[in-house]
Amino acid sequence: MRMPRLRKRNRDLHKRTRLTASVPAVPAAVPAARWADGLSDVSIAGDPLAFPHLARTDLPAHPTTVAGYARLVREIAADRARWEPLVRYDALTRWYARLETGPGYEVWLLSWLPGQGTGFHDHGQASGVMTVVSGELAERSLTGAGEDHRPLRPGGQRVLSAGYLHEVVNASLEPAVSIHLYTPGLVEMNQYGAGAERVRHEELRTAEG
Repeated sequence: MRMPRLRKRNRDLHKRTRLTASVPAVPAAVPAARWADGLSDVSIAGDPLAFPHLARTDLPAHPTTVAGYARLVREIAADRARWEPLVRYDALTRWYARLETGPGYEVWLLSWLPGQGTGFHDHGQASGVMTVVSGELAERSLTGAGEDHRPLRPGGQRVLSAGYLHEVVNASLEPAVSIHLYTPGLVEMNQYGAGAERVRHEELRTAEG
């Protein structure tokens, strides 16, 4: 009796099916955490010119002086339609978004839920200007003369020199939003614990004395 012959394409089809079934499925890539450290301002450090498409083009010239940076921060703060739709809140850490870059500076939008703060830190060689646009923050700074405490409310500005040592926290019961300009960009941040804080205080007192 003559046996029926399977067609080649059927045998190949069965073979491919068996091979496919034996190969383990490749797990889907797990997305990296949005904020790798999620704890400090160092997350927003970076090259101020890394995002040139964010640089403003509606000004006759980019600012180059402290007065010009302060004016730019006031201008952005007053333009609520520009930054308000971008605000987000994160229960685990402060949230931030880059608003603008220019030659030698960058501008950031930060949000703070009650209790969120920076810890004592400086910004390395970067200087800055900051203002609160919603809610209220509290600043504790350290100089050679000792500690200083001040509330930070909408309408005011703080100019921060290179090496300025301070802590900012939302000590209120309501969320807060602030705008920060750094020049020449935030590429370094030094955190200080209690012991290092005392050492830094002595260094400042000696330098200013």
